[in-house]
Amino acid sequence: MDNIKISAVSYTNTQPFIYGLRHTGIINKIDLSLDIPSDCAQKLIDNQVDIGLIPVAAIINLPHWEIISDYCIGANGPVNSVFLFSNCDVQEIKTLQLDPESRSSNNLARVLLKNYWETNPKLVINAADYGQSADPYTAYVQIGDRTFGKKEKYKYVYDLAGVWKTFTGLPFMFAAWVANKPIPQQFMDEFNQSLKYGLDNRAAVINGLPHRNDFDLEDYLMHKLDFSLTTGKREALDLFINYIKNLDLLS
Repeated sequence: MDNIKISAVSYTNTQPFIYGLRHTGIINKIDLSLDIPSDCAQKLIDNQVDIGLIPVAAIINLPHWEIISDYCIGANGPVNSVFLFSNCDVQEIKTLQLDPESRSSNNLARVLLKNYWETNPKLVINAADYGQSADPYTAYVQIGDRTFGKKEKYKYVYDLAGVWKTFTGLPFMFAAWVANKPIPQQFMDEFNQSLKYGLDNRAAVINGLPHRNDFDLEDYLMHKLDFSLTTGKREALDLFINYIKNLDLLS
């Protein structure tokens, strides 16, 4: 059998998975590429890879998809790396800049704005001044490592996973291991074991990461992130996709 092509996110939140893939025998059976979330999704949509750790919002763009692992990138409350940063209260936001690297989190922000906060700011994709606007009524969505240490820089900070939990009572799944074609069960079992190995060795992963004075990596990887694909996260996925389908299309 040819090597299985896999695209995974290159953020810190994926490092336990990458550790597991690189430190078990499955590394000899895969071709692994590390990408930003939106590119992971596009590679799977374009059939450039067989499996991707993709933003769950991208699932609706796949003609065939199957979640193939017991593990995901998720949270059961505030996750501390998916934010809406703003200089004003969310009710006063007039323009929201969307994260060019995201799909799920941009859509999560839109779902919450419409259904929880009941507000309708102008949405901007690929803003020239993304994340730097001096306008007091402009906010932006940002995800991943680029958010580390930024919470203290803004008067209004909204952790989108935490707001989702308040809104729905459910955990949230940002990204799942998804295949766009049937994958042999033997491979899926070994793949799952490799991911578990990485999660079981998070202490080694943390020790190998550069130290940060402005962000608690141990708390993030051990407590804020919830890697198990639970029934609650599957329920949240179904609900989230239904909300996305009811959003107005971006112009």
